[in-house]
Amino acid sequence: MTLRRTAALVALAAFAAGCQSADDTAGEPAAAPPTSAPADPPTGTAPEPSESPQAVTAANTVEVCQAVDKLIVAGSKKIADESAAATRGEETSEELNSRLKATLGGLADDVREQAERAEDDEIEELLTETAKQLDTGARSSTPVKWLGSTFVDIPPKLTRECRA
Repeated sequence: MTLRRTAALVALAAFAAGCQSADDTAGEPAAAPPTSAPADPPTGTAPEPSESPQAVTAANTVEVCQAVDKLIVAGSKKIADESAAATRGEETSEELNSRLKATLGGLADDVREQAERAEDDEIEELLTETAKQLDTGARSSTPVKWLGSTFVDIPPKLTRECRA
């Protein structure tokens, strides 16, 4: 398979992954109902506190995560468009690599900006790590291979972990 076709396939896969909504639960099994009701505490005793308290997230977590989702989708679309241009012979492999590196570098900067905005430390860390991964792709001598091995995992990870 040629570099151009590989780039197009990787970009389309990344774009499709970036378009998946975290609210999309189609195909996921429903939660199983409890097998038995919990026993009432003996009279005169207080119920024990919940073992897994709700985590408190920062007020802007949803906003930051939505912004990153939009950035990843836009970046994936740009990568797909650049790859498609290469498959049509509109640019060489070297030109495609250069464009992909620039796109990944710009995407890293945009994600880093969102990390700086994040008020939730865990979200900030997640986005900072994502920006570092994108920087690695921008510095790669073969960004198409990097897209296929690493970038395709970024959108699903963000969908799972960048939530309030």
